[in-house]
Amino acid sequence: MPAGCLTGLAGVAGFIALIVSLVFGLLKSTTPYKEALAKAQQDPVVIGRLGTPIQGGFLVSGNVSLSGGTGEAQLAIPLQGSRGSGTLYVEARQKSGTWTYSTLTVRPDGPGEPISLLRPSL
Repeated sequence: MPAGCLTGLAGVAGFIALIVSLVFGLLKSTTPYKEALAKAQQDPVVIGRLGTPIQGGFLVSGNVSLSGGTGEAQLAIPLQGSRGSGTLYVEARQKSGTWTYSTLTVRPDGPGEPISLLRPSL
C-alpha cells in the first residue's frame, strides 16, 4: 500500500514539474524575453556590474499576451553573471507585429543604481 501512494505522489509531482517547465519554456520562447536578454548580455554597463557570461535564470515571472499582431508583455527575468546577479524588468507592447519597450531595466542585487537599457547608444 505505501509503495502505491508513493508512486501516485511521484506521478503528481512529475506532472506539476512538467507543467511548470512548459510555462517557463513558453515565456522564454517569446520575442520580448529573447530581445531583452540579448540586450542585457551585450550591454557594457550590465557586463561591468554582473560579469560574463550573463544568463537568464529559470524562474521567469510575468505574462505575455498576444492577439494577432498586437500584444503586451510584463516580465521579470532573473540574471546571473560571474560577478553578481540581478533582475531584468521588461514592459513592452506589440503593434503591427513590432515590439516597443517602455521598461527595460536591470536591477542588480545589492547596492547600486538600476541600469536602464533604453538609454541612447553612444
